[in-house]
Amino acid sequence: MDILYLLIPFSVVLVLIILAVFGWAVNSGQLEDLSLEGERILLDKDQGV
Repeated sequence: MDILYLLIPFSVVLVLIILAVFGWAVNSGQLEDLSLEGERILLDKDQGV
């Protein structure tokens, strides 16, 4: 039972860190154009090699 006093705050802090990283990714434009990233691997800009 004593371990819950340690695990619950750690899990809350972990969730807050995950939400902060996700919020940073959304606000910095990381998730703007997902279809372009899927097509970028198919488009070879350096076709001469």
